[in-house]
Amino acid sequence: MSLIKSISGIRGTIGGRAGDALTPVDLVKFSAAYAEWLKQQAPKERRLKVVVGRDARISGEMVQRIVCGTLMACGVDVVYIGLATTPTTELAVVFEQADGGIILTASHNPAQWNALKLLNSRGEFLDADDGRVLLQLAEQNACAFAEADWLGGLTENTGYTKRHIEAVLNYPLVDVEAIYKAGFKVVVDAVNSVGGVAIPSLLAALGVEAVPLFCEPTGRFAHNPEPLPGHLRELSAKVVEEQAQAGIAVDPDVDRLALVCEDGTMFGEEYTLVAVADYILSHRAGNTVSNLSSSRALRDVTEQYGGRYFASAVGEVNVVGEMKRVQAVVGGEGNGGVIVPDFHYGRDALIGVALFLSHLAHRQTPCSQLRDSYPRYFTSKNKVELTLQTDLNALLEQMKTVYASRRITDIDGVRIDFDSEKKWVHLRKSNTEPIIRIYAEAPTEAQAEALAAEVVGLLKS
Repeated sequence: MSLIKSISGIRGTIGGRAGDALTPVDLVKFSAAYAEWLKQQAPKERRLKVVVGRDARISGEMVQRIVCGTLMACGVDVVYIGLATTPTTELAVVFEQADGGIILTASHNPAQWNALKLLNSRGEFLDADDGRVLLQLAEQNACAFAEADWLGGLTENTGYTKRHIEAVLNYPLVDVEAIYKAGFKVVVDAVNSVGGVAIPSLLAALGVEAVPLFCEPTGRFAHNPEPLPGHLRELSAKVVEEQAQAGIAVDPDVDRLALVCEDGTMFGEEYTLVAVADYILSHRAGNTVSNLSSSRALRDVTEQYGGRYFASAVGEVNVVGEMKRVQAVVGGEGNGGVIVPDFHYGRDALIGVALFLSHLAHRQTPCSQLRDSYPRYFTSKNKVELTLQTDLNALLEQMKTVYASRRITDIDGVRIDFDSEKKWVHLRKSNTEPIIRIYAEAPTEAQAEALAAEVVGLLKS
């Protein structure tokens, strides 16, 4: 059993003993702490309102009932929006002018997991400082529950997926007419979660023929729910069988978007953001942001349009913070997470799908040729397991000394850029295990593997 308490939310496996997993006791504890944190942000004696949405995983209804009931017990009014994607819930917070929101999803984690993802009044994830305060409140059992006359109310509004889709259709850079004229046929793998509701509905509104694959929102995932190439073989085969123009895969809460080309090959999750950024930058000049572990290809494309690329620490909240600082026109993460700031500051596969299809319709080229038009890089992902006695921070400092002649970024672990060779390596320590994770990227697979092996050898020695 597992329970992971972090500034970004509370994740755990369902079942087991309180404190060791995500049990009803833990759900009450952290929901109440969130209510107390909200009360500290708001004027005294004002009713608070929180939006709650969930993905389709099998523990969702149980978790939702406990979370909504706890918020009501704390005197908070709840707007329950039912099965809804993470970006839909984020938008619903803004539409409702709510004080916050909770998304009940463990994202790409397997079916036995669930989680509370916590939002502020802007529909954005809590930052590090707010997250630390909330965890302290939870450990202190600081929440005082409301008396009978002050209990919160519950309303249900399941119309927010439709509102989300309408907002996508109305976004200025989504070219609905061009997509209609293109006559696309697309296969959709929604891993039997809420994407099976949202993505086909969006495609229908765009005039795209959607071929569903694992689109029943049963929560019983047909394969590993992380949209990685090894988990999408059935999608690839279906795209070829159906002679579709593309395949779309999303994770259970639909904030990550992976694409498959017409020939069944992977577009590459790193290149989802690159392609969408290419389209946006072709219409508006500006800067871009991704995290330190994301592909250099975004930097290359950004500079082709005269913009500046900036890197942030890993984590959506860090990407968003940097995007605001540099007034980026698009950003995200190399896991297929696209953030379009004048739409909303959250990873959103729905706006990603619409912008990608607009791009494909304008280019009038097969998906595989679009992919091949971008600078190609290869990534090697590794990890080094060390002893509990190893000082990981000292080890990272030693790496900075070894590569002192290279460009070093240390806002999140250590990233070493070999700019003249267009390659880099990023080292990050785990917060829970004596492990250093190593991501290396280079223009060829052999170069990426060699760079990773070099760094792994140094760490082990």
